[in-house]
Amino acid sequence: MIYFDHVSKVYSPTSTALDDVSFTIEPKEFISIVGKSGAGKTTLLKLLLAEEKPSSGRVFFESQNVHSLPRTAIHKIRRRIGTIFQDFRLLASKTCYENIAFAMEASGSTDEEIEADVPQVMDLVGLMNKAWHFPHELSGGEKQRAAIARAIVNRPDVIIADEPTGNLDPINTWEIIELLKKINSMGTTVILATHAKDIINSLDKRVITIEDGKIIRDAKRGRYVL
Repeated sequence: MIYFDHVSKVYSPTSTALDDVSFTIEPKEFISIVGKSGAGKTTLLKLLLAEEKPSSGRVFFESQNVHSLPRTAIHKIRRRIGTIFQDFRLLASKTCYENIAFAMEASGSTDEEIEADVPQVMDLVGLMNKAWHFPHELSGGEKQRAAIARAIVNRPDVIIADEPTGNLDPINTWEIIELLKKINSMGTTVILATHAKDIINSLDKRVITIEDGKIIRDAKRGRYVL
C-alpha cells in the first residue's frame, strides 16, 4: 500500500533527516515507527503526506508516486489519510460535534451524510455526551478522542498518529491506544510514531526503528530497542 524507495531527505550539508530509507507497509497493517527526537520520524510522515519532498528516492501510495502528482491528485490521496497530532489541533470556536463535522464539510460531504456519520464516530470514540462541548471544556483524553473521530470520519484507508499520547496521562494514553487498535481491527492501516516504550512493547506489532535518519531495525513483532 505504501512504499518508500531509497528515500533521503537532506536539509543542509550538516542536517540529514532521512538517509536511503526503504520499506513497505501493507494494507490493514499496524506499524509503529520509533526513534529518538530528531531521528527522522516526523520527516518520514511529512513525506508520505507530500508536505515535504525527498532529496532523492520515491514515495508511493499504492501505485502512485506522491511527489510526481499534480496538486489536485495529492489532495485526493490526503483525503484517504487521517492524521492525529500530539497537540490535538481542534478548532477552539467549534464544539466537539462541529470539529468533526468540519472535516466532512471540507471533503464535500452533504448535510445528510454529516448528520448520519458524525454521531456514529462520536459513539465509536465514546464522546456522544460531549457533542456540544467546546475544546476548552474537554479533558486531554477527550480532546484526543475528538481528534481521532475527526481523523476517521471520512473513512480513510490510513491513520497517521504522530505522538498521539504525548500530552496525556497514563490512563488516557492506554484508552487512545486501545481505540487505535480497534480502528485497525476494522480494516484501517495505522502508522503510529511514538517515544512511548511501554506502548510499543505491549502492542506486539511491527516496529521500525530509526536512528540518525536510517532504519536500523524492522521487526514484525517488535519491541522498543534503542
